[in-house]
Amino acid sequence: MSSRRKPSRRTRVLVGGAALAVVGAGVVGTVAAHASDSTGAVPAAAPAAARPGDLTRSTHLTVRAAEKAARAALDAAVKDGRQVSVAVVDRNGDTLVTLRGDGAGPQSYESAERKAFTAVSWNAPTSELTGRLAQAPTLKDIPGTLFLAGGTPVTAKGAPVAGIGVAGAPSGDLDEKYARAGAAALDR
Repeated sequence: MSSRRKPSRRTRVLVGGAALAVVGAGVVGTVAAHASDSTGAVPAAAPAAARPGDLTRSTHLTVRAAEKAARAALDAAVKDGRQVSVAVVDRNGDTLVTLRGDGAGPQSYESAERKAFTAVSWNAPTSELTGRLAQAPTLKDIPGTLFLAGGTPVTAKGAPVAGIGVAGAPSGDLDEKYARAGAAALDR
């Protein structure tokens, strides 16, 4: 039996990104080496410009706002005497801020990130999403998700811009209460 832990999502992304960069550098170098003309000079590449109709805009929560939300969620839990971890992810599910409260369990860190990711992915509190598992039990198999109460989305103009996840309280209802406290801090 192996005691090796599965690498975290962040580690897998970093390792994959590094491997992609190495492969990309090799491809670019190979193309550049074969792109010279008869004088041996490499022609300058013209920058590609995307047409306005080919672009979309998205809104993202700032790091400052993410820190404010995470701090408010953690403070609400501490006020109730709870040891939790809080994570705030952006619209793409990338972690902006994670706070591990004093005494929070080791599992709470990743659970908070996954709850935040799940909330922003479906633009719904994770407590509501747990009900969907009855109709579609394989939803829980989607990588990076956690269908337990404790995550809430943050929206702007009806669209999700972030997710806040909390884990470590004795119940998901409390986790979600603290996540909502973090989201409410953004309205002030």
